Amino acid sequence: MKRQIIITSDGSNSIYVEDLKEHYHSIHGAIGESQHIFIQSGLFSDNLKQQQTLSILEIGFGTGLNALLTCFAAIETAQKIDYLTIEPCPLTDKEIKALNYADILPYPQVKEVFQRIHAAEWESNKSITDHFVITKRKLSALDVILPNDHIDLVYFDAFSPEVQPELWTNVLFEKIFNSMKSHGVFVTYSTKGNVKRALKQTGFRIEKLPGPAGKREILRGFKY
Repeated sequence: MKRQIIITSDGSNSIYVEDLKEHYHSIHGAIGESQHIFIQSGLFSDNLKQQQTLSILEIGFGTGLNALLTCFAAIETAQKIDYLTIEPCPLTDKEIKALNYADILPYPQVKEVFQRIHAAEWESNKSITDHFVITKRKLSALDVILPNDHIDLVYFDAFSPEVQPELWTNVLFEKIFNSMKSHGVFVTYSTKGNVKRALKQTGFRIEKLPGPAGKREILRGFKY
């Protein structure tokens, strides 16, 4: 898979996959998109902000940007986060070193934290800070086994339904739904009609929210 580093509109890097004609993040701003969809609309949602501990599932580790933002957000919210992320095609060391998030984000020791997140061994738990433990799994989301009634928050950040249609169906959504706790939250960037229908058929109650720069709307779902 041929990939190249690009610069998005807010100055932060993303990756373009030439074979798929697909970007890892919005070209209108990688950091802005991740902050808006996954942190503001997910982690900071009313359903979750009172909980002292959270279990998060991320479909699509990619550049590690969502994990990095979540790690520092956990310090802000004083929550302890157990973060499980799924990625079948990890970046190379060269690609990771070319990412500039640590040069842009204003957090203390952000370079060290970003390095620790990427240096964490796959298939094992790694404590990154006192508030954040990550487990990275190198496999397809369709193959992962998830415990029932465990996940509080899902970041669904797979490639688009046009590129990975098999991930945006009832098969995976049902697995995720069963793994979530009651009142759990699901957030994603896609508002495609087939995605909304599959989520509703699985049992999610969904709503549209305003999107980040360059995108009109995003989706948030709840398990009740």
